[in-house]
Amino acid sequence: MMKRYGAWPAWLFMGLFFVAPLVALVPEALADQGSAFGRVFGDRLFWGALRNTLVLGLCAGALSAVVGTVLALELARQPEGRRRWLMTLLGLPLAFSGLVIAYGFILAFGRAGFVTQLLAFLGADPAVVGNWIYSVVGLGFAYAYYLVPRVALSLYPVFANLDTRPLQAARTLGATRWRAFAGTVLPEVAPSVLSSACLVAALAMGTYGTALALAGTQLNILPLLLLLAKVSDGGSDFAGAAAMSLVLMVVCVIVMGIGDVLTRRRESTAGAEH
Repeated sequence: MMKRYGAWPAWLFMGLFFVAPLVALVPEALADQGSAFGRVFGDRLFWGALRNTLVLGLCAGALSAVVGTVLALELARQPEGRRRWLMTLLGLPLAFSGLVIAYGFILAFGRAGFVTQLLAFLGADPAVVGNWIYSVVGLGFAYAYYLVPRVALSLYPVFANLDTRPLQAARTLGATRWRAFAGTVLPEVAPSVLSSACLVAALAMGTYGTALALAGTQLNILPLLLLLAKVSDGGSDFAGAAAMSLVLMVVCVIVMGIGDVLTRRRESTAGAEH
């Protein structure tokens, strides 16, 4: 199949959904000697949104990477029949719309949510607990609901194909469980884990559906600032919207590029060792 069609379907897909929108954005953003970038960089809301977006990506990426790695490790240890069911269950959150996920978290952790009322019954202040889900950290927690399965399913092959003989040899030579793990397994899986963390962090920084339904105008992040302040019914600064879109794209590309560099460095190191 690959020999018959070559790589042109992939190039066509990239051209339609990446190159063409980018070609349309760049002239708009650079109109009037690039004054749109000056307006964007001179806006205090933009810098606050950029900071919150980076914090959101860090929180969602770190939480998803840690929990997803543990789940991937457990998947690799399970027998085939149970693993198949667990992987099916893990894939369910990926099928849900971001709006559905947001409403689910509001019903569970919102000001009148089930978990909030349960904690209030135990003595917590529902006003404080109920506001947490609408913060940057709370939004990162909601994003982790569907980013954790993505990390777990992508890292499962890494743990399933992991050579455990160095770990067993280290344990035989007297190393503790943690020392053997840190010296043999961790260097092997760390680049893949960090790469997955960078990928889901970039996804969290560029997603707006869940954030729009969950926080609306209460949270200042780049996707919402772009949507609500630039291209909504009350906004008409299309040059500023194009400039902000390019900035958001560059931030996401840099984050994903870091993960790609880590993976390539590990592959080159492994190739040199062999």
